[in-house]
Amino acid sequence: MSINDNIDQLVLREITRRNLLKTAGYGIGSLALSAMLSESGFAAFQKQKSKRTDPFAPKMPHFAPKAKRVIYLFMAGAPSQIDLFDMKPTLQKHDGEPIPAEFIKNERFAFIKGTPRLLGSPHQFSKVGKSGQEISNLLPGLQSIADDVTIVKSMHTDQFNHAPAQLFMNTGSQLPGRPSMGSWLTYGLGSECEDLPGFVVLISGHNNPDGGKSCWSSGFLPSVYQGVEFRSKGDPVLYVSDPEGISADTRRQQLDSIRDLNMMRENVMGDPEIETRIAAYEMAYKMQTSVPDLMDISKEPQEVHDLYGTKPGEASFGNNCLLARRLIERGVRFVQLYHRGWDHHGEAEFDDLKHGLPKLCQETDKAATALIIDLKRRGLLEDTLVVWSGEFGRTPVNEARDGSKFLGRDHHPHAYSCWMAGGGIKPGTTLGETDDIGYNVVKDPVHVHDLNATILHQMGLDHTRLTYKFQGRNFRLTDVHGELVTKLLA
Repeated sequence: MSINDNIDQLVLREITRRNLLKTAGYGIGSLALSAMLSESGFAAFQKQKSKRTDPFAPKMPHFAPKAKRVIYLFMAGAPSQIDLFDMKPTLQKHDGEPIPAEFIKNERFAFIKGTPRLLGSPHQFSKVGKSGQEISNLLPGLQSIADDVTIVKSMHTDQFNHAPAQLFMNTGSQLPGRPSMGSWLTYGLGSECEDLPGFVVLISGHNNPDGGKSCWSSGFLPSVYQGVEFRSKGDPVLYVSDPEGISADTRRQQLDSIRDLNMMRENVMGDPEIETRIAAYEMAYKMQTSVPDLMDISKEPQEVHDLYGTKPGEASFGNNCLLARRLIERGVRFVQLYHRGWDHHGEAEFDDLKHGLPKLCQETDKAATALIIDLKRRGLLEDTLVVWSGEFGRTPVNEARDGSKFLGRDHHPHAYSCWMAGGGIKPGTTLGETDDIGYNVVKDPVHVHDLNATILHQMGLDHTRLTYKFQGRNFRLTDVHGELVTKLLA
């Protein structure tokens, strides 16, 4: 008995009286189903069905986009904006003095106790480029491309602990269970790549983000839209390789049979997760050949390795930046890099501002700069939006936890900085201001929801229209908030 005969029998067993009445109630729809099932059995039905259910099929944006893809450089742990982007002469002048009481009245800190003292930056700044943007000397690479980037000094968020703030930045909610930005984009726009996922995640640093895999989860969207983590060392993608002793032909036959059974089950149940399962099997099969070649950066010219500071076979932020460029060249819609370690509380030398912060800058500045240079010279920066950000900022006061003599800053949600480049963003500008000590935003505030709305806009999506119905109401990335930041647009 053939696989088609077996499936036809499964169909008969699945058509209960309830399903039969439900199907018959659609009239023409039931006739179409009968025709498909009778025309060469399941093979014809499968052909028709596959045309309608590909979750990765490219979709039309709401309006003409400025960007086709996004590379999001997420600095997990929260970089200190006061030491990198937001120079404060007043803070330097009053270094060591108690912060005025009006700033911290009814304030809730993560770790600071008592009345903290103001802390000027131990690092120097320079005005660079034709735009004259002020950037810390810890970031010489970024200084060299100042005219290609826009710095936003007026970011603010609702969360002040790492895990909820990272979730909030990525999903618009501080609680797990909401779709991430990459998931929303692949759901809204589909994918232009047939043999790679539309949303890829790359991780470097000494551990994973505090928010964990929920940061790139698909939440209540079909799970086919979740981020797929690629590893720059070892097996690039876990569980994709064929089991030992299974040939490629045998594996293909297995997948074809599983696909046929899944498609028949999906027709009966109407469960979108079955479509996800079908798509996941097929994508895994395609990645067996596409991913190894993609991840082999040894094929890049030495000049490229010198630019990024990459070494094939290593797990590093530099390697991930180069991989990000290779991924978007192949049509991947959203690539997100996480680099953990920016949590500089000043408890010891490794996490203080004089030693720990310069080390993190050395690990990331060269490669992030190289990414912009490489995209620009390849003609890709114009329609690739690059975003560099953490989950919140750092206080303008010294944390001095347990009397520590090392310099550090506590979590600070009221003001922080990020930078953006390409994808229709106005280059060589600075947006927003904070007060004289960098505590609160005083001009052009940009909330997390505003930033996310602007990123979606550049991809041709209206954040108020990109919705998904769940638990009785329509949800979106920006919840019920968010305003387009028009001053960022070229």
